[in-house]
Amino acid sequence: MTLYIKERKMAVDAVIRASRVCQDIRASLVDEETVIKEDRSPVTIADFSAQSIIAHCLLQEFPDDPLVAEESAADFLSLGDKQLNQRVFESVRSEFPDLDNKAILKALDHGNHDGKNQKRFWTLDPIDGTKGFLRNQQYAVSFALIEDGEVVFGVLGCPNYPVVWSEADGAKGILLIAAKGAGTVMRTMDDDTEHPAAVSDINDASQAVFCESVEAGHSSHSNSQKISDMLGVTKEPIRLDSQCKYSAVALADASVYLRLPTSEKYKEKIWDHAAGVIALTEAGGRVSDIYGKELDFSQGSTLAKNKGVVATNGLIHNKVIVAVKTILGL
Repeated sequence: MTLYIKERKMAVDAVIRASRVCQDIRASLVDEETVIKEDRSPVTIADFSAQSIIAHCLLQEFPDDPLVAEESAADFLSLGDKQLNQRVFESVRSEFPDLDNKAILKALDHGNHDGKNQKRFWTLDPIDGTKGFLRNQQYAVSFALIEDGEVVFGVLGCPNYPVVWSEADGAKGILLIAAKGAGTVMRTMDDDTEHPAAVSDINDASQAVFCESVEAGHSSHSNSQKISDMLGVTKEPIRLDSQCKYSAVALADASVYLRLPTSEKYKEKIWDHAAGVIALTEAGGRVSDIYGKELDFSQGSTLAKNKGVVATNGLIHNKVIVAVKTILGL
């Protein structure tokens, strides 16, 4: 078993730093600090700041490891606003005071790899669930290591996730840390005390709590409801942005996460799932596509050989897959 001790130290530090900066930016965010990329998804200066911070941490410790990330220096420079550019530089320097602008741009551009033909690389979504971030709801900082086409280590930071789900007004901000064969642990952002994470032990699918996207464009809510009805589920679903849905299942706050296809052409991005997948599977759950096939992270930046995602506590996975296939006519 590989424990990834050096990788763990670097990644945990990087995600905490990035999460801290994201929260600081969100506290003072104004509309002018949001731009729209070509794919029409909102992106804020927090995305660029978080990616620069994590990429810099990676370059310091593992300079030869490629990084497949969502943002790029080209997107950043296309902002065309020196004031916003300066906000990013200042945000990064709040964590690394000695970094000049050139070094920050170099770190940001380190995420330009496509992940193809690499035995080992990292993947990053600096803010997964940008719309949740903008609403001051759930978002995640997702950082994972892939070796030989398999996710082997990951850190999933959820800055707004309740430490105790039933205490929505209580303390917030957690990290899930997972390594292949070593399980998943949960800790808070400011306390390094770690607690084992474990999925729910229900084996009756009718007792499950479903977890799905807030945005209907990300997953078919109507089909999810039909699947839920077929399984006899009566509990209201939890709707969250980002890979926090993986956290919900890994921590037994939910038992099923469905990401059902809304387009035949869409291919899932690896950075939207890598850290969440290992966090959940190492907590005892199971993740597959809608056909029941394991997710294949060997195809570059997308899950090109998979369609949709089904994540469960493992015990009810086969029952959920049967329902998914029936409702989707597979």
